[in-house]
Amino acid sequence: MTEPPCRFGFRFDPAFRLPLALLGVSPETAGVELGPDELTVRFGPWRLRTARGNVTGAEPGGPYRWWRAIGPHLSLADGGVTFGTSVTAGVCLRFATPVPGLAPGRWLRHPAVTVTVADPDGLLRALDTPVAG
Repeated sequence: MTEPPCRFGFRFDPAFRLPLALLGVSPETAGVELGPDELTVRFGPWRLRTARGNVTGAEPGGPYRWWRAIGPHLSLADGGVTFGTSVTAGVCLRFATPVPGLAPGRWLRHPAVTVTVADPDGLLRALDTPVAG
């Protein structure tokens, strides 16, 4: 029997709830799921999926400047994507093979994603847990 994925909700700073809701991002439509084989990030209408084995690193981050962290953002420095709902803290996940996230299709791929989950330490611990198999 396969274990259900671990789910990590996003931390929503009150000041940004309404602007994010206008983009379709709410506590019900945003989260990170970590299963034995797959990592899925849902951020309103945006989705990022990759094999769990494609995650090569994870590190804590924050605090952030609101204009760089709130909403969906593309980093011009490294091509990474941020899905942010809070300026407090987050986790940056790095990938061996870049994956799509901001735009459908294959033309825009990201080497990393930053997510502002409510429990960044829990996500880091879950990623460090070996996969049974």
